[in-house]
Amino acid sequence: MTSYGSKQLAASFRTVRENTLRIAEDIPEDHYDFRATPDTQSVEELLVHIALAPRFYEQVHFIEHRSTMEGFDFFAFRDRQNAEAKQPRSKAAIFDLVRSEGERFARALDGTTDEFLAELVEFPQGINPAKSRFEMLLSPKEHEMHHRGQLMLMERLLGITPHLTTQMQQRIAAMRAAQNPS
Repeated sequence: MTSYGSKQLAASFRTVRENTLRIAEDIPEDHYDFRATPDTQSVEELLVHIALAPRFYEQVHFIEHRSTMEGFDFFAFRDRQNAEAKQPRSKAAIFDLVRSEGERFARALDGTTDEFLAELVEFPQGINPAKSRFEMLLSPKEHEMHHRGQLMLMERLLGITPHLTTQMQQRIAAMRAAQNPS
């Protein structure tokens, strides 16, 4: 048994997703087409990408329960994801997609066993050594945190102070006030 299992995996994913949802709320809809540079994803594209990304892991681990990635048609899967990502959506629809897809994935994580998480998944020769499902199922959270960093930079470029920065500033001010009561 590990000290970090399915409950912790699901809880940490939910925390990351809640912070992503807060950013999605904080950026006005008229800035959802904003791109940091012309060759990068817009806010909208990035949020939809974040929403849909865990579907790969759902497909591999929960739907197909693959023990090997040999024969998995990654490019066909990616093409379907990209086609869905291109559907026009309002800010409210994007927010709902990010929320609902995140919760669906978190529920799937929450329902796993230690034995399931310990199972190994093989990769085609020369790509990667075998990885445990646990290691692979950490990837969606890490992937989202990477893109959330991009979204936070985009907030800064739009003149928005990220909520995590504001929260940290408030905690520091409270700690200083507690040390130096007037």
